[in-house]
Amino acid sequence: MTPEQIFSRLQEMIVEQFTVAPETITYETTFEEDLGADSVDLVDLVMGLEEEFEIGEVQEDELAELKTVGDVVNFLASKLG
Repeated sequence: MTPEQIFSRLQEMIVEQFTVAPETITYETTFEEDLGADSVDLVDLVMGLEEEFEIGEVQEDELAELKTVGDVVNFLASKLG
């Protein structure tokens, strides 16, 4: 799966969970500042990612590093690569 394909699916998931327009989601979009995500939102998103991309359980220290959409795309690409 290419980073572009990962971004596209991630964008769909974010639009659904945070009720935002798709065009507002970029690689630079931050979860806390731009999307107003709290820890519960992030856990829900990560659980969805684990299921959608079949990557197994994301560790808490890994989650702490994921601040932007681009961070998540790169993380998933490394897990899937």
